[in-house]
Amino acid sequence: MSKDLHLVIGNKAYSSWSMRPWIALKAQGVDFRETVVCLDQPDTSAKIKEFSAAGKVPVLQHGDLTVWDSLAIVEYLAETFPGKNWWPADAKARAVARAVSAEMHSGFAAVRTAMTMNVRKTLPTPELTEAVSADLARITTIWRDCRSKFGASGPFLFGAFSNADAMYAPVVTRFKTYGVQLDATCRAYSDAMLNHPAMREWYISAAGEPWIVAKYEK
Repeated sequence: MSKDLHLVIGNKAYSSWSMRPWIALKAQGVDFRETVVCLDQPDTSAKIKEFSAAGKVPVLQHGDLTVWDSLAIVEYLAETFPGKNWWPADAKARAVARAVSAEMHSGFAAVRTAMTMNVRKTLPTPELTEAVSADLARITTIWRDCRSKFGASGPFLFGAFSNADAMYAPVVTRFKTYGVQLDATCRAYSDAMLNHPAMREWYISAAGEPWIVAKYEK
């Protein structure tokens, strides 16, 4: 069944939304094929619209089905490939995992704007405006709370790697790129994420990409 999965993503150096379902699939050991489209090119939207009318990545195609939103994709995967740790098994942990995933999906605009994703670079820490500082405080509070309440069985937010970790993976890369200072709990979580085999594979692939997009390089 997984042989029919086709994930369309932006180039790995910059595409935070693409990273989420890609990391989730890799972490859960589900096979898929991928198509990579470079972001911010004159033909980017047209190329993506060959797969989805929304014209944005990521896009998952599974047979005749198309799903075009990162959170919708990981939810679909959880329903389609049961028996894997897409979400925590415990109902309360699962509810919190979905809540923090949805919060990441819809929020943290200040961090997204101030710290664009670039996994190939080390860049200066931006000005910590009130809005950026508030986002950083909320993200790290989520990490600490999840780790303390649900993370005893492993190094990730809910112990074992789950979709919640996939949703926060791009933020982990942003904090690394921009040298954001973290407390011991958040640093340990960040290190666990960066050392996950799926994350390492993403970084290696990004390093080999030929594309340079100026807006993400400063």
